[in-house]
Amino acid sequence: MKRDSRLSGVLHVLLHMAEHDGPVTSEVLALAMGTHPVVIRRVMAGLREQGYVRSEKGHGGGWTLACDLSQVTLRDVYDALGRPSLLAMGNRTESPGCLVEQAVNAALGQTFEAAEALLLSRLGEVTLAMLSADFHERFAVRGGHHDLESAHVA
Repeated sequence: MKRDSRLSGVLHVLLHMAEHDGPVTSEVLALAMGTHPVVIRRVMAGLREQGYVRSEKGHGGGWTLACDLSQVTLRDVYDALGRPSLLAMGNRTESPGCLVEQAVNAALGQTFEAAEALLLSRLGEVTLAMLSADFHERFAVRGGHHDLESAHVA
């Protein structure tokens, strides 16, 4: 089963955007995420609706951050993405007639709910500013120059 990596990808480009002066085009962000600019525009639309980013059309336009990184959590971004499924596992059937399978579903259902609640809680504790600080610590150790357009060129 293919993993849903939208949250990771969006966090990635948001942090790049935080380091970039001025608007960043969908084409440049698509290079960073390894995807098509249309995918970027679709994903960023949900973030724009929540007020996390804004877009400017025309020459010199693109996407810019419209939020304070310390006020936006990973949970906020997850919610803006439409709350994709957190767990790849599920019950074999949702309404089984078999009592054994009903017992299995009940136990798994409780466990899945607890795991999702814990994960959502943790996502709510981590801000974009915390991720940015981690990036800056790593960057300070490595040194050099941060350039979004060349950061992902192999």
